[in-house]
Amino acid sequence: MFIQMKSQLLSTDSSTPLNANVIMAARRKFPAGPRPRGSAVALDSDAGARHIFGAFGVHWKIDSADSGGRFSVVHHPIAPRSLVAPLHRHHREDEYSYVLTGKLGALLGEDVVTAGPGTWVFKPREQWHTFWNAGDTPCEIIEIISPGGFEDFFRELATAWGNPEQMTALGARYELDFDFDSVPKLCERFGLTMSKATN
Repeated sequence: MFIQMKSQLLSTDSSTPLNANVIMAARRKFPAGPRPRGSAVALDSDAGARHIFGAFGVHWKIDSADSGGRFSVVHHPIAPRSLVAPLHRHHREDEYSYVLTGKLGALLGEDVVTAGPGTWVFKPREQWHTFWNAGDTPCEIIEIISPGGFEDFFRELATAWGNPEQMTALGARYELDFDFDSVPKLCERFGLTMSKATN
């Protein structure tokens, strides 16, 4: 089943009070690293909140507010042989993935790539894509998202995880299309699993 969800992403400045409250609560629960205003900041490896969604996780590092909205940064640890997401397409964001450890697999349109440590993988907006850990050891990537704001998708996903209706609504808010029917085909094609566990 292909579900297209294109709608305007609402910032916390212009969103409804309910949506703004949800995002602000999620930011308090899952903060990025500390940001003293107007000073240089060095983030150590433990800075920022973490959340695990079954076989993959999010480690918030730099929020959109810290870059004037230009970008955000999260880390994604991925369990061995695990699919992170169904095929999906962003209408607002470009994503740049840098492999820290392990082996990242990605389907970018019709192209399959495998990337090891030190490799960048570019996932442009409007391109159907997905990614996974292609190896038998843990993989971790740095994800640079431009423009910023999509880091809040992961914060909201913490409450929507495992609930298709909530995930569909969440995708609509972030101008994100999902092809949920792609999951079994991707898992079979690449020898993967996808966790359905909720937190």
